[in-house]
Amino acid sequence: MTNPEIAILMLCLFIVMVLLGFPIAFTLVAMGVAFGYYAYYQGGIDSIADLVNNNIFYLLNQNTYSVMENDTLVAIPLFLFMGYVVERASIIDRLFYSLRQAAHNLPGSMAIAALITCTVFSTASGIVGAVVTLMGLLAFPAMASAAYDKRFAAGVICAGGTLGILIPPSIMLIVYAAIAELSPLRLYAAAVFPGLLLAGLYILYVMGRAFLNPDIAPRPRQDEVPPRREIYWNLLVSFVPLTVLIMLVLGSILGGLATPAEAAAMGALGGLVLALIYRSLTWRRLKESVFLTAKATAMVCWLFVGSWTFASVFSYLGGHDVIEHWILGMNLAPWQFLVLVQLIIFLLGWPLEWTEILIIFVPIFLPMLDTFGVNPYFFAMLVALNLQTSFLTPPMAMSAYYLKGVLRGRIELVDIFKGIMPYLAIVILAMFLMYQFPGLALWFPDYLFGVYIP
Repeated sequence: MTNPEIAILMLCLFIVMVLLGFPIAFTLVAMGVAFGYYAYYQGGIDSIADLVNNNIFYLLNQNTYSVMENDTLVAIPLFLFMGYVVERASIIDRLFYSLRQAAHNLPGSMAIAALITCTVFSTASGIVGAVVTLMGLLAFPAMASAAYDKRFAAGVICAGGTLGILIPPSIMLIVYAAIAELSPLRLYAAAVFPGLLLAGLYILYVMGRAFLNPDIAPRPRQDEVPPRREIYWNLLVSFVPLTVLIMLVLGSILGGLATPAEAAAMGALGGLVLALIYRSLTWRRLKESVFLTAKATAMVCWLFVGSWTFASVFSYLGGHDVIEHWILGMNLAPWQFLVLVQLIIFLLGWPLEWTEILIIFVPIFLPMLDTFGVNPYFFAMLVALNLQTSFLTPPMAMSAYYLKGVLRGRIELVDIFKGIMPYLAIVILAMFLMYQFPGLALWFPDYLFGVYIP
């Protein structure tokens, strides 16, 4: 039953419900079933069988089954488990401590150490909430004790914590590969340089601002700096092993030696081995890691089921066609199309999280890429960079809420928002640079796997 007006009402109502604070996954399921019941209604209410004889229930069942049997998504719980083991085994604590010592001569040394730690931990987990929460407990008190400006420190942690959805092995890229039917190997290769570019721009900004205004990030006193030999030793035993593990996981994927799921399994095992070597893995921590993995995986799966059901009903009612005809009717040039789509995704990041944007809205634009001659992997990297903003834009800047949740009364939410504003501009700058130099996203996958041919 094509009814575009109902589809648009469905979309608007969903956004309102999210802003009111309803759980997103179950809101998607409930609205998909409710509007789907109307869309697939065949008529007749003579018996209970007539009421339940509706294709929406079959669609919901099939979507659930599709999520459960998707081989690409098997990597998600394994990468999650790897990240939680690394977090619970206090490996990140050692890493941050050694990096802040090694960077002591640089302006904003502790903030730089926090950003590098976020980058490394992000590649090990891809869990924004876990990275921001842990670094909020670990790095923020250290920076506050060193008289760092609280807004500056909060911005560093929130921005650094979001890198996990971009830098591979990223869970977001696995989800994107499943939605767009693209190669996760190419997506991982395409994301390497954009991810490092964004992390590098963050570090340059921190160094520049701390150099121009030393009061916001005072340098450590010389009596606080350990001997050089101790610095090197701490880096050797904390930074090197975790970095080698991550490089092995990523290298096995990009080298074609393992699928993402197989590499994730290797990473999970490697995380356990590191925790045992450091003698920091206890039965309690292992149980917590398993529980948190199961909890996060269940949330992701329900988001998939709800989003796919919602998107299917929205498309069946004609919602996708309305938006597609509207965009194509403007006779845009390719660059105008890219700007418009990225602006829409940026605005959607205010009320929504990356999962809903990726699963509900991105599929609307994917069929138009051929029309405008846009490389789908280049488009994916623009979207991946843009989705960083979904964690940094008020009022639904989830990284700010994660940080506020662990810091409680130590900082006001409005101060966190002010601290993350410069990083929004940096994300936009990174997108502009990648648009001007597409090779940042396309050279590495083309080098590894050959030039992409649609």
